[in-house]
Amino acid sequence: MINPKAAPCDEGVIRSIPTVSNCPASEKPWVLLATILASSIAYIDESVVNIALPAIERDLAASVVVIQWLVNAYTLCLSALLLIGGAAADQFGRRRIFVVGVSIFAAASLWCGLSPSIVQLIMARAIQGLGAALLIPCSLALIGASFDEEERGKAIGTWAGFSAIAAAVGPLLGGWIVDHFSWRWIFLINPLLALPTIWIVYDHVPESRDPESRGGLDWNGAILALTGLGGVCFGLIAAPDFGWADVRVVAPLAGGLLLLGAFIWMERHSGSPMLPLDLFRSRTFSSVNLLTLLLYAALAGAFFFLPFALIQVHGYSAVLAGAAFLPFTVIMALLSRWSGGLLDRFGARLPLVIGPTITALGFGLLALAVGGGAYWGFLVSITVLGLGMAISVAPLTTTVINAVPAHQTGVASGINNAVASLAGLLAVAIFGAVALGIYDRALDRQLATTSASAEVKQSVQAARGQFVTAPAASATAGVDRQLAQTLIRASLSESIKNVMLLAAALALGAAASGALLPRSTNGRT
Repeated sequence: MINPKAAPCDEGVIRSIPTVSNCPASEKPWVLLATILASSIAYIDESVVNIALPAIERDLAASVVVIQWLVNAYTLCLSALLLIGGAAADQFGRRRIFVVGVSIFAAASLWCGLSPSIVQLIMARAIQGLGAALLIPCSLALIGASFDEEERGKAIGTWAGFSAIAAAVGPLLGGWIVDHFSWRWIFLINPLLALPTIWIVYDHVPESRDPESRGGLDWNGAILALTGLGGVCFGLIAAPDFGWADVRVVAPLAGGLLLLGAFIWMERHSGSPMLPLDLFRSRTFSSVNLLTLLLYAALAGAFFFLPFALIQVHGYSAVLAGAAFLPFTVIMALLSRWSGGLLDRFGARLPLVIGPTITALGFGLLALAVGGGAYWGFLVSITVLGLGMAISVAPLTTTVINAVPAHQTGVASGINNAVASLAGLLAVAIFGAVALGIYDRALDRQLATTSASAEVKQSVQAARGQFVTAPAASATAGVDRQLAQTLIRASLSESIKNVMLLAAALALGAAASGALLPRSTNGRT
């Protein structure tokens, strides 16, 4: 079963871990329970935060630029530190690093829920990302170390199935909490799951390490990746406010790119790099990672803005906004076994062209739904989107694994997972800049073509930089307030519709990357 919130190569990471013989049969169910709980913490949190973004923006009077950092602060730390988190587990002990990761995630979640300001909330989200960079690879490694080859298929299926259920429940739970309580409670749930997880690990999960893991951790590479990606994201997110020529945009962009260049140079000359660049000499490996970057960027960017379309443009409740994601989860889960056989029947190339193309169609249908469709239009669009992703993910995973020698499958899988996380990081920054630019121009056009009072114009001007309609229109009343909300919603609809079209273009780019794969049946170079 595919977990739609998991990274594409999680199974590859699990299967690459050597089995350790010190895990008794009686403890193996506990290992699964602990890893399922930990994975559920991460997947539920990721799901519910997206649903809560409109409420957080409204309650903390934050701009979209600031709200982007709620997602990207987390994703930045996760993307930059995911590979080193797995390496740390191999060297210092998977159980130990797992507990550290869960503890950090839980403490940061408590900080998120109690944060009095948006600045503290963003800082807490960054610490959450650090915790996730430790707990996620350790969850996978603990399963791989505890189950031998004959047991892994069932263990992976159980873990993925329960994690998929958590991913499905997350948006609904988050929507219900936002509608009936406060968005703060979506973070306060995590410590309640973390405590039994830590207890189970200490009592029932044996320690394991990779005996072949030698050398120090690539901290220099991790720091360069973190600061370089942070600089690029800061520049992209700041551009709508300051303009592309402003030094506050140019300096972090240029500095970030220079740091990323230094990161690549260091990885090429490092004795123990966290990103072995030699793997990218494989045409198949490079092509499938480019496909992953484009496809998961489209998905992350679209899913960031979809709750705003459902809640702010169309006025649906947070619960209904969360329910709109259900077809995606259900379709991917139901079709996972079928899609896994596509590689054997047709090879890697055809599914990895057709799947992203269908995904692009789903994004196109979402653009139509945002522009004026009924709720069922969103459900149909998400269903088509899920079909496209279901066709893509299993062949993508197998192609990554088959593109490298057997002893490098774990590294290759970890890199592909990091690429998927990096895609989300860049997508939120780039899509946000595009969306705000279109939004501001749409507001100008609405004001120029509509006869409105000074109060309405003032309310519409106040909406710049925000994707929530009610606070901007609160200064007006009666007909003026309705007109202000109509103009703001129309502009927001146009902006998000174009974002969905951008996602469709990226998905088509992913299909073109799939066409670059060799004409082979198993994806090997």
